[in-house]
Amino acid sequence: MTSAVSARQPVYTHVVEGFGTVTITPVDPAADSGLIHGWVTQERARFWGMGEASRELVQEIYEDVDRRTTHHAFIVARDGVPVALFQTYECAEDRVSECYDALPGDVGVHLLIGPGEGDPQPGFSARLMDAFFSFVFSDPATRRVVAEPDSRNTRAIARLERTGFVLGPEVVLPEIDLPEVYLPAKPARLAFLSAPQGR
Repeated sequence: MTSAVSARQPVYTHVVEGFGTVTITPVDPAADSGLIHGWVTQERARFWGMGEASRELVQEIYEDVDRRTTHHAFIVARDGVPVALFQTYECAEDRVSECYDALPGDVGVHLLIGPGEGDPQPGFSARLMDAFFSFVFSDPATRRVVAEPDSRNTRAIARLERTGFVLGPEVVLPEIDLPEVYLPAKPARLAFLSAPQGR
C-alpha cells in the first residue's frame, strides 16, 4: 500500500539562516494520518494524549479539526522533510477559556516535534519555534500566544520559558464529551507570549 501524498500547499514559508527553509502546511487528514499516527503513539509523545489511538481515529480527529474555522493543524517541514505537528486555535472558542479570561487576539498553540534522525542538533527546537511564532504573529489580529502544556511536562514548560513565555497558573482543562470529540480533563500550566513590539 502506498501512502497518500498531500496536495496542499504551504501557507507560510520561513527561511532560517544556517538552518534551512521551514514550511507550514495545513494537515491533510487522509494523506497525513499515517505520519501523525507514527508520531503521537510514541512514548516520547505521551503528553499529547493519543498513545492508544488507531490510525483511523487519528484521521477522524484531524478531519474534525479540518472542518472547524477556529482550530487549525499544520505539518511543519524543514527543507521538505516533516519535522513537527503544530496546531493553533482561538482561545475564546476552546475549553482553555474556562480556565482564564481569554482576551481578543489570544491564539492557543499545541506543538509536537517529531522524532529526529541521527544525533540531536543543538538549537533545533529553538529555531523551529522562531518559525512557528513568526507565522502566528504574522496575523496582525494576534495579540498574544497562549500555551497550555501538561503540567507534568517539565521539558515543554522549560522550553516555553526559554522562548520568552511568561508562566501563568496551573489549571485543569475540563473534560469534553461530545459526539464528534472526546477530551479527558487535563492538568495544565498556562503560559503567555505577547506579540513583539513594533511588528
